[in-house]
Amino acid sequence: MKILICLSHVPDTTTKVKFVDNNTQLDKTGIQWIINPWDELALTRALELKDDASASIESVTVITVGGKDTEPTIRKALAIGADDALRVDTFPGDAYVVASEVAEAIRSRGYDIIICGIESSDYNNSLVGGMLAELLNIPSVSAVSGLHISNGHVTLNREIDGGKEVVSVPMPFVAIVQKGIAIEPRIASMRGIMMAKKKTIDVIAPANVNALTEYANYELPQPKAACKMIDPENVKELVDLLHNEAKVI
Repeated sequence: MKILICLSHVPDTTTKVKFVDNNTQLDKTGIQWIINPWDELALTRALELKDDASASIESVTVITVGGKDTEPTIRKALAIGADDALRVDTFPGDAYVVASEVAEAIRSRGYDIIICGIESSDYNNSLVGGMLAELLNIPSVSAVSGLHISNGHVTLNREIDGGKEVVSVPMPFVAIVQKGIAIEPRIASMRGIMMAKKKTIDVIAPANVNALTEYANYELPQPKAACKMIDPENVKELVDLLHNEAKVI
């Protein structure tokens, strides 16, 4: 059984975002790039399953759509424990481009379980997993918080309104995972870091898919206003500010 993890190359979540070229491009100066947190948890769960002999996982592969600058992030995934990696050598223009390029790259490779994080921490679109399943014409299950394999049979846990749901799904399929899929991301060991240098990143020529959307410009949120201190005995002033200035009541 082979697992594929879709990996996004994103800015560290503590990055102070800046834009250039009249707010049409992200200023990449000084940015530290990381594995998308949801994808990192997905990778952790896949490796947990591989460690369990009863799950019969043959390999865990990661795939990224992006240029050569994404390879340090891919190497991090290999250091954590992924067996090998694929990189589609093109700019990830939008979710449709990413899903289409991944679909073309893996169509004949025979992965049984494809896992996508619910969203990337930069664009938060939550689109790639569902699109990928449709392009491959295989089932997808969203909001997955647990993935279990027993005797070749896969069950997924989902968080739903008012409770939880257990789903059985035939392979191959796409699992779109969220909080709960793993407790903590796995940390690369020194041995893993050294072994990652010898692992393969297969660079794949793009299918040259045209993006369906484009980003016209970006706008930063308004800075937070200064904190106002109110005398605890002056309830009237507090209510007035909440009603007329903050407009929350």
